[in-house]
Amino acid sequence: MRAIGSGVSRLLSRARNEPVLVSPLLLTVLLAVLALLTPPGVPITQLLPTAPVLAAALWPVGPTLALGLACLLGVTVHSLLSADHSVMFTAGAIGAVALTAAYASHVRLQREATLTEVRTVADATQQVLLRPVPRRLGPLEIESLYLTATPHARVGGDFYAVADTRFGIRMILGDVRGKGLPALAVAGAILGSFREAAYESPDLARLAERLETTLLRDDAASLAQGDPAELFATAVLAEIPRQGNTATILSCGHPPPVLARQGDIAFLPTEDPAPPLNLGGLLTTACRPSRFDFRPGDRLLFYTDGVSETRDATGAFFPLLAWAQDQMTAPARPPLDGLHRALLKHSGNNLNDDIAAIAVLKTS
Repeated sequence: MRAIGSGVSRLLSRARNEPVLVSPLLLTVLLAVLALLTPPGVPITQLLPTAPVLAAALWPVGPTLALGLACLLGVTVHSLLSADHSVMFTAGAIGAVALTAAYASHVRLQREATLTEVRTVADATQQVLLRPVPRRLGPLEIESLYLTATPHARVGGDFYAVADTRFGIRMILGDVRGKGLPALAVAGAILGSFREAAYESPDLARLAERLETTLLRDDAASLAQGDPAELFATAVLAEIPRQGNTATILSCGHPPPVLARQGDIAFLPTEDPAPPLNLGGLLTTACRPSRFDFRPGDRLLFYTDGVSETRDATGAFFPLLAWAQDQMTAPARPPLDGLHRALLKHSGNNLNDDIAAIAVLKTS
């Protein structure tokens, strides 16, 4: 009884902020009033089992059982006072439903606790793999966006990272083929390698080689539990110096970034793109990073194919350049606040792929 009383007390304190929690009690009171006001031939009391059923979806075990017992007691007293012994069948039904509802509440609380643990682990995994990107780093303002296609997941096969090195501010954004835990394992291997090699590799070509070596050395194919030929990740690497107006980019089979300059929007071309990571054996000549002007006021948008390949009901792709023309040429903050809403609107709230994006504004 003490446990039931403690559960009821906690429930009442929560109900102040969550009025929906009062609904099982209000339903009970409504049915009781109707039972008293209607003629004896109208079996309103037969609806009372719905109250503990509703409580099982909202309340802990103790309060759910207490409400069922209260309904049972009320129906029993009503039967005795009205000399209508047929109501005793309803009382039996209420008792059975109350016990079932209490068990259902117990099962629900166990599943909620499990889901909370899973979310806690997912949050910790996100903090380890996708470390927060600084909003301001040297001459850059940076904004990031990350969405997963898997419900309740925090991380997936898309990845990004930023490193402030002696060579300049280096970034990586990419997409592992596939989804789920195998893709997550490969993304973790790439990010771990990048966070080490970004500070040591003298140029982006060497950095890409280090990432390629990591996948081969760590046998990432076993992580993916599949054919090594089917395991790869597209990625784009960028290096933006703290001084000067020349930046460097290397695409490893990844969609080209969008560059906004003085109202003009265009995809940033890459001269000699490399193959996706873990497919470096396809190279016959060494890949060469591309250099481009990146001046104060210029903006860059790095994204995964979850952005560019989002489709509407007719199968049309998301109009990335048209969106960028509207959002990346404004003098306001980086544009990713509206990208998620635009993708949801275009897809009809049906995003079915992981999405990652980084927007960069050079301020000086």
